[in-house]
Amino acid sequence: MALAGRPRFDGKVVLVTGAGSGIGRATVLALAGEGASLFCVDVDAPAAEAAAKEATALGAAALARACDVSSQAQVEAAVGACVAAFGRLDGLCHAAGILHMANTHEHTLEAWERVLAVNLTGTFLICRAALPHLLASRGAIVNVASTAGLRGMPWGAAYGASKGGVLAFTRTLAVEYGKRGLRANCVCPGSIDTPMSAGAQIPVDADRDLLQRIVPLDHSRGPETVASVIVLLLSEGGAHINGEAVRVDGGMQA
Repeated sequence: MALAGRPRFDGKVVLVTGAGSGIGRATVLALAGEGASLFCVDVDAPAAEAAAKEATALGAAALARACDVSSQAQVEAAVGACVAAFGRLDGLCHAAGILHMANTHEHTLEAWERVLAVNLTGTFLICRAALPHLLASRGAIVNVASTAGLRGMPWGAAYGASKGGVLAFTRTLAVEYGKRGLRANCVCPGSIDTPMSAGAQIPVDADRDLLQRIVPLDHSRGPETVASVIVLLLSEGGAHINGEAVRVDGGMQA
């Protein structure tokens, strides 16, 4: 456990994907306040740089790199650059993801393949590249899944399928590597206000009654509410949590 008065991530290095906005950016800032050194990854290079700059302003050592997580070469280069810069890797928060909404009978193959490439294959690629370093440090992984991976999400065929895959893959990591000191968990956000959710558009002919499946009991909240859970799961405070899917959804699936 951390010493009294000592930041929970003092001396720890965490790589965050999707660091330029939403849950990823909120996690970068939360970890910066906890003493972590941060490697900020995003497909949007200026957004990654901005997040790293904000973390630096909070007193953290932070670097940024552009990376498309669906590219094996870019992922491996990013993880290598992180370890080269900081000498170690203690935590991975994989928050990068995309959303496409459509009636399933109108969902294009191109959109399906792109969503799975980023959300599911990207999860495999970044975790695979980080695993040797995380095993060496007995570190932790937190993948950002979704409540869409826990129950049906109307108009989100590819998104829900990809997040269900993220949950199954993360549980596999937890079982396969748990005895070697690695922990792997998911957070499952729902009704969180992010640029991605704000940009989602349901089909014009959608049955509005189905919207009740994707609203919280009270109201939506910001990405910092998810970031606080991610920080817990990455920290020693989450030492006995492994293979879990933690809902952060305002009770929408209670």
